[in-house]
Amino acid sequence: MITKTLDSETRRFLLSAQQSEITEYFVYHRLARITKDPNNKKILERIANEERGHYDFWARYTGKTVKPNRWKLFKFFWVARIFGLTFGVKLMEQGENDAQLNYDTIIDTIPEAGGIKADEERHENQLLNMIEEEKLNYVGSIVLGLNDALVELTGALAGLTFALQNTRLIALAGFITGVAASFSMAASEYLSSRADGDKDALTSSIYTGIAYIITVLLLISPYFFFHNYIYCLVATLIIALSIIFCFNFYISVAKDYNFAKRFWEMAFLSMGVAALSFGIGVVARTWFGIEV
Repeated sequence: MITKTLDSETRRFLLSAQQSEITEYFVYHRLARITKDPNNKKILERIANEERGHYDFWARYTGKTVKPNRWKLFKFFWVARIFGLTFGVKLMEQGENDAQLNYDTIIDTIPEAGGIKADEERHENQLLNMIEEEKLNYVGSIVLGLNDALVELTGALAGLTFALQNTRLIALAGFITGVAASFSMAASEYLSSRADGDKDALTSSIYTGIAYIITVLLLISPYFFFHNYIYCLVATLIIALSIIFCFNFYISVAKDYNFAKRFWEMAFLSMGVAALSFGIGVVARTWFGIEV
């Protein structure tokens, strides 16, 4: 223990940092124990040991033993298990960004804090980017499936909604169109990947097809629950925006992409096509005089 006079604000920060370090130590340690990939296990164990070292360092100044935050331990462990290591641990590390700003205020009091800040930045900028996950290797294929389904089916449903004005018929037409398009998109991705010499062309096509069909099922679901076709269309558009939001949030965390730029780009494209298709549906119904 280091006997050094600390003001109350600095002491609170050190105790908070100490709890964060021990919490993250247990998260990384537990993930390392269940990770089968040798490379990922080694990285997680290395970060876990560094977090434990940081905890011990702060304990020398606070003179206290701090228990981990059980809720954060539970939350980030299972987020990493369900949504992937990279997403889970990067989401957890993002919570340290504000804390890292506070390191600058205590470096004059505790110069060694600069080394801990550098370690934390290295975790996010170097070590975490070395984690290998299959799902992240196929992000391009997932984006292709999601984006095409959102643009094509949102537009198709918008057009069909006013043209048919029958929720059951719209759902059936949307389902048939979506399933056929998912197989077509998966086949196109397979042929494209094979032409580029990708040895995992089949896996890429499967990711594309699955992303497409899941999006299709989510988008047409309101038409099975509501009878008012306008309510169904509004619900579909909300679901489309929710998918765009959730997916881009995931990718922005896991791949360090710009969330706002990608979200608005996909949202504008999908909603623009939907509006155009809805207009075409109005014109088609009026022009051809179709009544269903």
